[in-house]
Amino acid sequence: MRELKILAVVVVLTLITYWGVEPYAHSVMHPHVAPADFTFSDTKEDVADVKGLQGNVANGEVLVTSNCTACHAIESKGFPQVMDNASSSAAYGVTPPDLGSAGKLYNADYLAAFIKDPAKASKTAHKFVDGKVHPMPQFNWMQPQEIADMVAYLQSIAPKEMTNKEVFTDACQRCHSIKYADMKGGSMAAFTPNDNIKHYMGKLPPDLSQMIRSRGHHYLETFVNDPQKLLEGTAMPRVGLTEESQAQVVAYLEEVGDSKKAQREELGPKFLIYLVIFAIFAFLWKASKWREVH
Repeated sequence: MRELKILAVVVVLTLITYWGVEPYAHSVMHPHVAPADFTFSDTKEDVADVKGLQGNVANGEVLVTSNCTACHAIESKGFPQVMDNASSSAAYGVTPPDLGSAGKLYNADYLAAFIKDPAKASKTAHKFVDGKVHPMPQFNWMQPQEIADMVAYLQSIAPKEMTNKEVFTDACQRCHSIKYADMKGGSMAAFTPNDNIKHYMGKLPPDLSQMIRSRGHHYLETFVNDPQKLLEGTAMPRVGLTEESQAQVVAYLEEVGDSKKAQREELGPKFLIYLVIFAIFAFLWKASKWREVH
């Protein structure tokens, strides 16, 4: 009985310590931020003149192919990348994305806002000061209907379905490697060479192989949607992914960095049951051996 009282005191003191420290630690390590905004409401004023317009796909094709394919590939439509990754990265600082999947990956309002003013839409205007300019020019000189046409065309050529890996590749791999996804082949290395992306971003973007373990779902879901919320002044742009696309990116990070999560969670309850049973037998054994002493 005396041992049970000691155990009870230890448990109570441990709980008091935990609940006294953990909330403070959590508030420091995980400060409260506004939840992810997949409507990109801050762009609504910038694209108010575009919203509600019915995009003309045929005209959008002309506009995209005549204004964008000098830098961007659209492999699915027969427009290959004009320069290789090394050359385009040297010219622009980062490898331009293939636009074939842009209409599926990115929110329509965000796409329109990005076409008009890339630095503002991506929340990286703080990087482009003192004569520095975003590698993609602004198209705010276009008529609202033309921007609506471009977005409509990008949506029309986008694939209906994409795997988690395909979404990650198109959305993230221009800057980030994820070497644990293919350690031998090297196919999951960042498209932009290290020297170029380090100069463009200010530092080398992290490999994302273990990011799901080091940061967790909540952090990533907020950070990917708007990096400035959690790391003000960061060079990482807001990429404008839809909720579905972002969920696929996080799922792929989990596939690579925490592939045994399901098995681990399944084993947890079984292990706890084992500990309870073991504790009961241990207590009964102790009671039988020390009965005469007490």
